Amino acid sequence: MSTIASLWRYPVKSMMGEELRSTKVTEKGIYGDRAFALVDMETGKIVSAKNPRRWANMFSFRSRYDDLGSSNNIRITLPDGTTVNSNDDSANSMLSKALGKEVKFISQVPDNPQLEEYWPDIAELDNRNMVTDENMPKGTFYDLAIIHLLTTSTLNELSRLYPEGRFEARRFRPNIIVNTDQDGFVESGWIGKTVAIGDEVKLKITDHCPRCVMTTLEQGDLPKDTKILRIAAEHNKAHVGVYAEVIKGGTIKCADAVRVMV
Repeated sequence: MSTIASLWRYPVKSMMGEELRSTKVTEKGIYGDRAFALVDMETGKIVSAKNPRRWANMFSFRSRYDDLGSSNNIRITLPDGTTVNSNDDSANSMLSKALGKEVKFISQVPDNPQLEEYWPDIAELDNRNMVTDENMPKGTFYDLAIIHLLTTSTLNELSRLYPEGRFEARRFRPNIIVNTDQDGFVESGWIGKTVAIGDEVKLKITDHCPRCVMTTLEQGDLPKDTKILRIAAEHNKAHVGVYAEVIKGGTIKCADAVRVMV
């Protein structure tokens, strides 16, 4: 039987997030996920680790809720260990200083949100070795979809293909990690199907999750490793995990059963 291995929420786009034991799921995804972002005051684009040439240390920032549902205040830990609350008057200046560029903390999504994406020089990828402007879904700080689901089978398969690599789930920033015991890229067979989680939640698996340069970046003790993306590109069209939309919301928790419905 497949079960939830872990749950993750990322309050501020492209920052490290917080691991959860349980969470609400709404029509907008994991409650509180990607509810905030930084905007680049020079370009007007959303700050994203997808362009590490401009935002090299975004994964050195960590965000978590102090009190979700009440003040929605975010506590951000800067790379030097200093913390700042999102509602502090000094938040924007401290974030700008830490990033080396003027930014603003926002909760209101711009009318036409965009981010910049750097495409590494990998043969299987489009737009190699260049930076492109990418449109984001209107009204959200997501890249493409609201929930990202990943199985342990896929992580194990990638590790088998490249034993020297560290294919830990945090490289891929999923919301829901599903513990599975099959071989191969299991969730690729779930596209178009409904997944039931626990007693309440149902998700529609909508598409593969195409991966980008973010998966190769240093995160804490995880080293920079461009071959992480190269292996995914060579063996699974650069797909790692799947995207989902919410059919029915509710509460999910670790160890909940995950059932793929025919």
